[in-house]
Amino acid sequence: MSLALTQFQFKIDDDGIAHLIWDMPGKSMNVFIEKTLDELNKVVDHVAQNDSIKGCLIQSGKPDSFSGGADIDMINQLIDQAQNIQNSTTPTEDNGKLVEESSRMSRLYRKLETCGKIFAIAINGVCVGGAFELALACHYRVVSNDPKTKLGLPEIKIGIFPGAGGTQRVARLAPTADALLMMLKGELLNSDTALKHNLVHAVTHKSAIIEKAKEFILTVGSPVQPWDRENFKLPSGPVYSKSGMMLWPMASAICRKDTYDNYPAARALLQAVYEGLQVSIDLGLKIESRLFASILKTTEAKSMVRSLFVSTQALNKGARRPTSIEKSDIKKIGIVGTGFMGAGIAAVSAMAGLTVVMIDRSVELAEKGRDTATATIGSRYKKLPSGSAEQSEATSRLIATDDYAALADCDLIIEAVFEDPDLKAKTLAAIEAHMNPKAVLASNTSTLPISGLAQSLKSKSEFLGIHFFSPVEKMRLVELIKGKETSEHALAVGFDYSRLINKTPIIVNDARGFFANRCVLNYVLEGHLMLAEGIPPAYIENAARMAGMPVGPLSLSDEVALDLIHRIIRATQSALGPESINRIQAEIISTMVETHQRLGRKNGKGFYDYTPGAPKRLWAGLSQFQKETCDPDLLDIEHIKFRLLATQALEAARTMDEGIVQDPREADIGAILGFGFAPFTGGPLSMIDGLGVEHFNHKCDDLQSRYGARFTVPKLLREMETHKSRFYP
Repeated sequence: MSLALTQFQFKIDDDGIAHLIWDMPGKSMNVFIEKTLDELNKVVDHVAQNDSIKGCLIQSGKPDSFSGGADIDMINQLIDQAQNIQNSTTPTEDNGKLVEESSRMSRLYRKLETCGKIFAIAINGVCVGGAFELALACHYRVVSNDPKTKLGLPEIKIGIFPGAGGTQRVARLAPTADALLMMLKGELLNSDTALKHNLVHAVTHKSAIIEKAKEFILTVGSPVQPWDRENFKLPSGPVYSKSGMMLWPMASAICRKDTYDNYPAARALLQAVYEGLQVSIDLGLKIESRLFASILKTTEAKSMVRSLFVSTQALNKGARRPTSIEKSDIKKIGIVGTGFMGAGIAAVSAMAGLTVVMIDRSVELAEKGRDTATATIGSRYKKLPSGSAEQSEATSRLIATDDYAALADCDLIIEAVFEDPDLKAKTLAAIEAHMNPKAVLASNTSTLPISGLAQSLKSKSEFLGIHFFSPVEKMRLVELIKGKETSEHALAVGFDYSRLINKTPIIVNDARGFFANRCVLNYVLEGHLMLAEGIPPAYIENAARMAGMPVGPLSLSDEVALDLIHRIIRATQSALGPESINRIQAEIISTMVETHQRLGRKNGKGFYDYTPGAPKRLWAGLSQFQKETCDPDLLDIEHIKFRLLATQALEAARTMDEGIVQDPREADIGAILGFGFAPFTGGPLSMIDGLGVEHFNHKCDDLQSRYGARFTVPKLLREMETHKSRFYP
């Protein structure tokens, strides 16, 4: 039997071991497509039927990775098929087809592990999702000790769960608690952690993984998995046992506490493991497959896969980058203003391999900023085996000075001084006087319009805003702000720089507050107004988390800093007049800051009290802002949850209506990555689509009748309702 393969290379060595080398043509990383599964199926049959083959060793032809799992199109096809069942006239028949299609990979892996021949796998680099499930089906797994080797099942992060045997095999290898934690968090493991949890058999240098795998096949190998042997015992014992009854109620409670049942995939994953561990592996795999198919039909899966997988990858690959501009060659950048944000930008830039000139009013201030950046770099590398060398190399690229002449050979300069228009204008003019005319200049600002700041410059075309989010080293989003005269070249440089430092950029047209802050400040405002209405502060905060937000609006206010919110309110009123602000909010914040000197987390006093070594607690003095209080038993939690999300979704829709954001993908990704908008919705515009525009508008009309004009539905949504259109066709 001859093998005609395009995704793999197949050869048999002198020891009778077949080498299956996965080397997808034209791709930097292997991913699963239909043809990959077709060819893998042929290989399994060929190995099983050929008596001269002792076993098969699977490896990657890519030098630095094994596989990133399933291809986008493959997942999308399953999602589309699942969604179509909702409108099907033969749902039972179509659901059977969906289970058959979505379990194809699972059935192939089961065939591989029971074919009677040993399959070993040698892994170097990333091996996640369906690729790691393939590894789990192999009889022997050896991985490299390279820091870049990462293993895991991150599917939960995009609204689905491992559906190719992952829930059953991980839970039969690792202790149940560890298995659940790994899959419910979706975290990737390094080689040593995977070995500790019994998910791999050996860890060695990448140059030795092939020989190590061959040794197993030739000497001690067995083509029978542990769970197919009569004496197999679960690592944590039976589900119905003393230890099991201590684990499962707690696991269920923790899952609900963490997700508030907003993520159907998390609940289904728990169910798959719980039920699967009570039956044979074959029945367990069937349970997993049926639950996996049911999750594909959910709105949450569709929305999360689209936003957190498809849209994110498209934006990162340049879907919104100006197409006419060649890729920038950025080697050296300048940062003027080396406070907390400037130091953070310097740190991520140095870690990305860029030389960074850090400038401040004095050498002492610049060196202090460099010390802060150095500490950030140190925290990144301290746990890596080669961390000290990489840390030294990164910190050596930081140059601290007060001399603007050092900017002369920088490709990009970022102004990051205090959020004051006059100070920024003065600083930008000083930078322009010393920079290379071919370089691009950017301002890191969170609210100030870029076109206004550009008035201090002679050359306005090569100027843009780059809005970083705090803390810079952790937040994945940047907003690229296009002023009235910003050129396509400047935008392209901003995009290329963002990708160099591993951020996801969205392009936003200039406006006060841009996109993210407009939405999130509406969220904060609603929390303040709820407080004034008499809703208990703890109720507000808990309702927000139940709605899917990472923190409540009062807690977020403290993180942002109340004095900053105070300055934003005053600046907005100064620029746009008294009708542009909410007087109730302004009074609350003014009282907090000016009367009580409560500035937020940074001084240990805000809406919460922050005591070192103790949990934060809501400040008892908040009652002064409530003329009357509401009985919590009479409050409608669903109404409050929707109100907190709707105020953000309406603002996101307004930015689309006004042309501030022009691509719904950027609005959804910007909201999730920028301020944690309920990820299970897929983002604010996906939430509107998921509810249906007509239904969303109707609910907002009700909010407007109760609370006023801030819930007015924008023209765009009215038109979409009339034409029965969606943000995502």
